[in-house]
Amino acid sequence: MIKLLVLIGIPEIVLATGSAAAAQTVAREQAMRAAIHPVADVQTMQAWLSRVPVTRDFPDDFNATLRGQGPAFVIEMTTSPGCVPCGDLWTKLATLGRRYGWQVRTIGAQEAMIRSGRLGLPWVGNPVAWARPIADAGRVVPIAVGTDHGPNLARNLYLAAKMLTGVRPAVGVRAMSKFTGIVGMPARSLGRR
Repeated sequence: MIKLLVLIGIPEIVLATGSAAAAQTVAREQAMRAAIHPVADVQTMQAWLSRVPVTRDFPDDFNATLRGQGPAFVIEMTTSPGCVPCGDLWTKLATLGRRYGWQVRTIGAQEAMIRSGRLGLPWVGNPVAWARPIADAGRVVPIAVGTDHGPNLARNLYLAAKMLTGVRPAVGVRAMSKFTGIVGMPARSLGRR
């Protein structure tokens, strides 16, 4: 009889669990808004960056990989006038580029939209940065959505180099999936503030 009561109670548990899970369903737009942090000034950007963990452990071949692969790769990023995180990301990428021999360039909004669409990424605003082989414009890996700490950007460059030279992509994708989403304020929102 006790077993029967337990079995009778199971559908109620399933129903209760199912309705709780349904009540917590989040729309894609809500999830994207939660992951994207538009900023209009340096203080707001620094406040968001202070919440982002900084990479502290690097593989033994980190420096050798970045220096050795630098001449074969280019970093390309989007930017827009008055975009605070764009200036921050540009400064950090330029520093990494000089240190490791990587070229850093900007690309236009049209090219950025096409790349994002090819990769199935929604366009969230500037800046977005990609690494690619100099000789192959079609093979790109996103390394930043928004600005980030210098060590995290260096980690993403390392992972992009590994992925683009044959390391199993799942390893790099899993490690690189932690983009900050700290982007510039959309122009239409600036007018409302």
